Amino acid sequence: MNTITTKDGTQIFYRDWGSGQPIVFHHGWPLSGDDWDNQMLFFLGQGYRVIAHDRRGHGRSMQTTKGNDMDTYASDVAELAAQLDLKNAIHVGHSTGGGEVVRYVAKHGNSRVAKAAIISAIPPVMLKSEANPGGTPMEVFDGYRTALAANRAEFYLAVARGPFYGFNRPGAAVAEGMIRNWWRQGMMGSALAHYECIKVFSETDLTDDLREINVPILIMHGDDDQVVPITDSAELSIKLVKNGTLKIYKGLPHGMFATHPEIINRDLLAFMRE
Repeated sequence: MNTITTKDGTQIFYRDWGSGQPIVFHHGWPLSGDDWDNQMLFFLGQGYRVIAHDRRGHGRSMQTTKGNDMDTYASDVAELAAQLDLKNAIHVGHSTGGGEVVRYVAKHGNSRVAKAAIISAIPPVMLKSEANPGGTPMEVFDGYRTALAANRAEFYLAVARGPFYGFNRPGAAVAEGMIRNWWRQGMMGSALAHYECIKVFSETDLTDDLREINVPILIMHGDDDQVVPITDSAELSIKLVKNGTLKIYKGLPHGMFATHPEIINRDLLAFMRE
């Protein structure tokens, strides 16, 4: 397997296909780089070098008891980019991976990064507070923790069958294989890392990171996202970045890049070629 070893001794798994301008894909919680199979194949066919890593504690990367926080996630990406000597790269992140992209580009990546795109992403911050009254209440995230600790396998099936892909909506075309693949990816990772990552994706404040990004950034979000509501994420993020474009997708769910790749891939490609 392709892995790098970070400074703290953690092995990070990655896939690296093709040549040309690199695109780095950052997956969501609690998944792995496999979630980007469609995009990896599509953009490889368009002449790009495509790279997807498994975040520490997720997928095939080492199951660590340390470093399950956004700063370390971004530092791991910086080490991957340095060891692969990635330059003029485009970073694409979904959900928690979108937060990882924002932190990485702001803190480490402006010199190596050409563009960034975030899809259904968590920035600026998900948790409801006095400063963020439109956010998601802590009780929701505590519910995630309780369900994960009680029966992770059943919880992951419920997420995939329900709000993640919008399969709980009336008339939705339910894709059983997509549900099973989501569950497979989730169960590969560490229960501890996934548990601790709930705090990461709910409480990490990326407001200042968004302000620091200097490269063009595409913010893509479905207006029927039941996991990361658009009004407290994309519609706030676009006001904070210097050089951003917001694309809103009517009726599309949190996992829209998987349910509607023909739409998302088209718009990503247009952004990359601009």
